[in-house]
Amino acid sequence: MKILALVPLRGGSKSIINKNIKFIADKPLCEWTLAAAVDSHLIEEVYVSTDSQEIKKVVQSLDMGVRVIDRPAELAIDSSSTESVIMHFMDQVDFDCLVTIQATSPLLKSNDLDQALEYFFDKEFDSLLSVVRTKSFFWDERGIPINYNPLKRPRRQEFKGTLMENGAFYITDKKILEQTECRLGGRIGFYEMSSETATEIDETSDWEIVANLLKKRHNLS
Repeated sequence: MKILALVPLRGGSKSIINKNIKFIADKPLCEWTLAAAVDSHLIEEVYVSTDSQEIKKVVQSLDMGVRVIDRPAELAIDSSSTESVIMHFMDQVDFDCLVTIQATSPLLKSNDLDQALEYFFDKEFDSLLSVVRTKSFFWDERGIPINYNPLKRPRRQEFKGTLMENGAFYITDKKILEQTECRLGGRIGFYEMSSETATEIDETSDWEIVANLLKKRHNLS
């Protein structure tokens, strides 16, 4: 069983310039998730897919043994999907199981990856995604409640809540990728992470929230 990790790192971020290599809590953003993948006991090799020579140089300068796949420019535009990047990677590198990791979730730990992989194989899932549990009440735009009955409004301590993708990572069996060209399919499992990992870095406000969490976790000033 060959388990690989893929971290897509596109250049040209518009909301936060050079986001993937911008320093956060004393490290380039991508270094946090790359370190988690490299430190995993179950992931055999870690790859980055990027269209940016600047990102490639930064990744190589970290000297972590991470391999870089050059991504074609047509797979690095705003409308490009993560699935298209995964399929391009699959055409170039052989594996049995792929862990796709998002650099925008730097609170990810190697222990999360190892526990999720063990759970994935133990339960014989075809794919798995990381989630957090939210105890918020959700409504759709038609005024219909999504996850609770207002006539029987539960107390918070009794409310199981709703699972929400936090975007940290996805585990996919190669057979499912070949069949569906999607990172999620077949029998899908969930790996629940701590509530602090709910924030993905997409905007400047997200950056400040996650930066403070990283500094607190690692005792950085």
